[in-house]
Amino acid sequence: MMIPIRASLPPLIHGITVAAGLLIYVLATRIGKQQRRPSVALAWVLTITAFPYAGIPLFLFFGTRKFLRPPHRPIALHPDLSTSSVPAWSTRLLEAMNIEPLTCNAEVRLHKNGDDSWRELLALIDSAQHELDICTFLLGDDEIGGKIVDKLIVRARQGIQIRLLLDAVGCLGTSRKDIRLLKNAGVQVRRFMPILHNPIRGRTNLRIHRKLALADRQKLWSGGRNLADEYFIDRPRQPAWVDLSFTIEGPLAIQAHAQFERDWLFASGRQESADETAFHGQSASGSIPAQWVPSGPDHADDTIYNLLLAAACHAQTRIIAVTPYFVPNDTLLEAWCMACRRGVAITLIVPEKSNHLLADLARGRALLAMVEAGAKILLYPEMVHAKMIAIDDTLALCGSVNLDGRSLFLNYETMAVFYGKDEIQWFETWHTDLAQRSAVFAARQPSWLRDTIEGIVRVIGFEL
Repeated sequence: MMIPIRASLPPLIHGITVAAGLLIYVLATRIGKQQRRPSVALAWVLTITAFPYAGIPLFLFFGTRKFLRPPHRPIALHPDLSTSSVPAWSTRLLEAMNIEPLTCNAEVRLHKNGDDSWRELLALIDSAQHELDICTFLLGDDEIGGKIVDKLIVRARQGIQIRLLLDAVGCLGTSRKDIRLLKNAGVQVRRFMPILHNPIRGRTNLRIHRKLALADRQKLWSGGRNLADEYFIDRPRQPAWVDLSFTIEGPLAIQAHAQFERDWLFASGRQESADETAFHGQSASGSIPAQWVPSGPDHADDTIYNLLLAAACHAQTRIIAVTPYFVPNDTLLEAWCMACRRGVAITLIVPEKSNHLLADLARGRALLAMVEAGAKILLYPEMVHAKMIAIDDTLALCGSVNLDGRSLFLNYETMAVFYGKDEIQWFETWHTDLAQRSAVFAARQPSWLRDTIEGIVRVIGFEL
């Protein structure tokens, strides 16, 4: 019996569509070296197979997480480390991942509260003699955002060359009037990866989460703070979020400028090499060792993630950490649990309730596993937005990276690694002060429904 051609075409077309979708997935992931957890890879394959007409566009829109830029030569500012206590495992690993080498800097100032950070940021903006570069995930349509805009307009009218790089999604709420005023004053403003853009230039869900301000390529302000009220201003019954930032003078600022230059060019659709060495004046040098470590789609390796995995293996006595969101993948979670089991004391501070419900829903499984392995989990009563990890007395990381899959694998991020004893001690004291005002996490097995919801949120919210 002959089967009508009309009846056989729809299944044939459907099959061809599914096959094409799977081929696209294989080519994009294998040729592009897009490493994924098996569960996430399986989810994409099932989605493309079962719902190809929705799954293929979703994968093209969200599925790629690495967009490598042309290789650049690390800025060689080799300090004399012959008598240094800097751990070799850390510097060698970062060097193998094409991270700029460690530098010795003249001065570092760590900011434990919003007032200190705000004063330092304004002082840096006022100190600029030639150029000023700022990158932020969020520029608030509020008091702090307005003050930043006013300050930049004044400085631009004084002849300072100013570039402002904004994440297109994070700054959706930024005042359009303020942007017009900035541009009219001569400030160059670019939005990083707009929602509607050429997909060749990146995926919309790959956001720039780096926060920094640079004056004349010699002074750097950076950390976890966005430019909005909640990061700086205490209000009645609404204290400023607990966060960390720092100001540093020295060669680290040169490396941060080189990173900003590449981000600026990428936001304009250009990827040619930038002039990474020219700067006004002479770079300050000193005795404070630190290293600038970016991570994200613009690096072949997951730099911060790999560093944290290695740290879990090399830690001898302790790991202390603070993060607003704790949703690590299974490998990092297991590495930290194994460190606990071999005697490393891990103390993790997270907010009792963060500003993201999904993050709070997704963290329960990881927190429970850490407690069962012997870690100490503390809940801070207010919102904590700081990102800090210290390993023994050898190094401490501070910057923009949260301990979740989105931050570790998808966002454009940056951390500074501090190797100086004074800086590591400062972070330890700050962490102890937070711990004294925190409550111990009460670990308990979740219900079947809660565990299922947590699993779904982990995959959908933090892996795409």
